[in-house]
Amino acid sequence: NTIEFAGGLHATIVKQVQLRNRSSNTLAYNAIVVGRDADDFSLPKGNTVTIPPTREGFINVEFTIRFLHPAEAVLILIANKVNGVNGATLTFSLKSEVKNIEPLGTVKCRSPCYEL
Repeated sequence: NTIEFAGGLHATIVKQVQLRNRSSNTLAYNAIVVGRDADDFSLPKGNTVTIPPTREGFINVEFTIRFLHPAEAVLILIANKVNGVNGATLTFSLKSEVKNIEPLGTVKCRSPCYEL
C-alpha cells in the first residue's frame, strides 16, 4: 500500500493510517520509518498502537514538504506479542508530491544591470 503526501511546498500534511483487528486477541504494533527520506517523516502521536479485539487503531504520520523532489520512505509496523499472540508485520510506502508552490514572500530591489 502507498500513502501519498501531496500538497504545496512547505505544507505540513498529516495522514492517519487505519488498522483493523479482526481477531479475538489484542494486537500491538511498534512503528518505524526507514528509507532515504525517513528523517522528513514523523510519528507525532507516538510509535506504538494497541488494537483491542475486533476494533480499529490509528497511527498518524506527519510530513513537511521541504524540497521539490519527491520524498520516499517506508512505514514498518512490527507486531508485538500480546498474550502469546503475534500479528503480521505491515509495511506502507510513503511518497510525497509537490502540487503547487506559493511564495513565502517577495523582495524588491534596484540594481544596475551593467557596471564597468
